[in-house]
Amino acid sequence: MQRDKSPLSEFTVSSVLCACAAKSGILECRQLHAFAVKKAIDSNVYVATALIDVYSKCNFMREASWVFDSLEDKSDVTWSSMVAGYVRNELYEEALRLYRRGQVAGVDENQFSVSSVLSACAGLAALIEGRRVHTVVHKAGFSDSAYVSSSLIDMYAKSGGIKEAYRVFFDQQNTSIVLWNAMISGFSRHGRCLEMMILFEKMQQKGLFPNQVTYLSVLSACGHMGLVEEGRKYFHSMVQKHNISRNVLHYSCMVDILGRAGLIHDAYDVMRTMPFEATASMWGSLLASCRNVGNLELAEIAAKHLCEIEPTKGGNHVLLSNIYAANKKWNEVAKSRQLLKESEAVKDRGKSWIDVNHQVHTFMVGEREHPRIAEIYSKLDEMIEAMQKLGYKAETEHDLHDVDENRKSVLLRHHSEKLALVFGVISLPLGAPIRIIKNLRICGDCHNFMKFASEIIKREIIVRDVNRFHHFDSGYCSCGDFW
Repeated sequence: MQRDKSPLSEFTVSSVLCACAAKSGILECRQLHAFAVKKAIDSNVYVATALIDVYSKCNFMREASWVFDSLEDKSDVTWSSMVAGYVRNELYEEALRLYRRGQVAGVDENQFSVSSVLSACAGLAALIEGRRVHTVVHKAGFSDSAYVSSSLIDMYAKSGGIKEAYRVFFDQQNTSIVLWNAMISGFSRHGRCLEMMILFEKMQQKGLFPNQVTYLSVLSACGHMGLVEEGRKYFHSMVQKHNISRNVLHYSCMVDILGRAGLIHDAYDVMRTMPFEATASMWGSLLASCRNVGNLELAEIAAKHLCEIEPTKGGNHVLLSNIYAANKKWNEVAKSRQLLKESEAVKDRGKSWIDVNHQVHTFMVGEREHPRIAEIYSKLDEMIEAMQKLGYKAETEHDLHDVDENRKSVLLRHHSEKLALVFGVISLPLGAPIRIIKNLRICGDCHNFMKFASEIIKREIIVRDVNRFHHFDSGYCSCGDFW
């Protein structure tokens, strides 16, 4: 069209931008953006909305935000696209802030925007905010939408409200596989394996057949609960009974199931014989399993592959270093950490979130910036003293620094989830459950700490780590100490 000097309308430009979004064509997007500015059509709502969509799908949120803020006449779709862009890029707090701005501005709700903001609530485990959006769903008449209801189930499940998730599921007609998958996934995340299995069978009795997504949740639950034989049964039945082809994610679940059970050579055999290239997720799972059983030989193989696939991920170097440290091989620890320093790899710092009074508070390991940090550390010392009388002792083997035991105990008490918990204790109403998100796997000492804490504060503690949910109550955890 340009060669023929045919005029390009706003509709044509927005259509081409949609094609760019489908193929993540950021270069073409920038060229079209420049063309739109030159032709003075960049302020057209359709063009601007398409630009926001492309930039967000290409992970260029600063550019998407600039386009959004520059647009005077925003449509409901423009607002929805911007919220969805933030969610897609895991900028959940920004998504919630923008959603609230839209409500103040009188933007009409639609199923797409509501589902996006529910995903943001799920990402932050912002249960109170999620309940508010649930009220909006009722008022707007979206309750019968399987798309919205599955988002509600997902939000409640990821925010620790598994009973509320089931209530949403129970109130639906349950004719959509999407709803069943959402609920099965919720039970899986919470380690509610019996409920998950019952629902899985009930779904088939209703005439609905599982698909690849269903089996991912089922296999994941087996991994969380250490159900090796059940995992093997489901892994085989998906092909033999339902003629569902396995993808790389199903094999990854099987590697995880075997590795968590200590069957690391079986897990390695699955990786070597499967019809796919082993992914970083699989090698990471194998490496973590090697740490648990102390197998250095396989750990080094897994770490080598991980560093080739993910050279900039510092956690891989750290995990191998920790395995060396657990085996008291301090020379190898020093070499591994020196390699980490010399590379461009970035180590993930421990971080936890807690929602208090509609505000998400973030705690880093060794946090010092929070306005109530002095009060938090004082209360933490008080709680530890009370817990020690019940038999709590810091599990210093989970701190792998080459320092004395007293120093290790101090380092362990500064873990982010402990600080978030104490903040919840001093901030939330007496008896209210405390919900925390952790960006990494909860360590053994923090897991033990939470069990004792739930006993002395007489309330439920719900921790969502990178792998699963842990419900601590009266000194026990729902995972049965298997995670």
